[in-house]
Amino acid sequence: MLEHSYEDKARAEGYNTVCGVDEAGRGPLMGPVCAAAVILPPHFDIEGLNDSKKLTEKKREALFPIIIGSAVAYSVAYATVEEIDELNILNAAMLAMKRAIEGLSVKADFALIDGNCKRNIPVPCMTVVGGDAKSPSIAAASVLAKVSRDRLCCELDKQYPQYGFAKHKGYGTKEHMEALKKYGPCPCHRRTFLKFLDNE
Repeated sequence: MLEHSYEDKARAEGYNTVCGVDEAGRGPLMGPVCAAAVILPPHFDIEGLNDSKKLTEKKREALFPIIIGSAVAYSVAYATVEEIDELNILNAAMLAMKRAIEGLSVKADFALIDGNCKRNIPVPCMTVVGGDAKSPSIAAASVLAKVSRDRLCCELDKQYPQYGFAKHKGYGTKEHMEALKKYGPCPCHRRTFLKFLDNE
């Protein structure tokens, strides 16, 4: 259940602009990893907000403009396919989170990070495992990251329609695997995620 206890704890310790941060796209075989940072007004509730994975695509799309219209500040950032292959997916996801925090129009002085890793975060922070189902700020960030990445996958689908990116968003579905075996990878595939193709 979403509650403001994590944001309240940070404010009680003297921080004023607390952002929630989450990423989307660590698991897919293609495309960048996306992160978002959101600063919500204190004790501001958005009806229906939850962990993006628990929401339908239609609900996420409906929440997206509400979140960006309600936020004190928000930022969406990416780490590229090349950075994922060079740095590994965890480090690339943390880089995208760092970029999202640095891209906020209102500087955050504290960050609530979904998960258990806080590598290279540029402000004081704490991690919250399962934070996208606990903290409104992190939940809002999870929706922005997920919707932004899904929209990008739909754009990439227009460039590379043979893979079905708009449908599976890059995850290793049966359809995607069959397309990879038939056509080989395209420039937006993560080469380090496709080592299984060498064994085919």
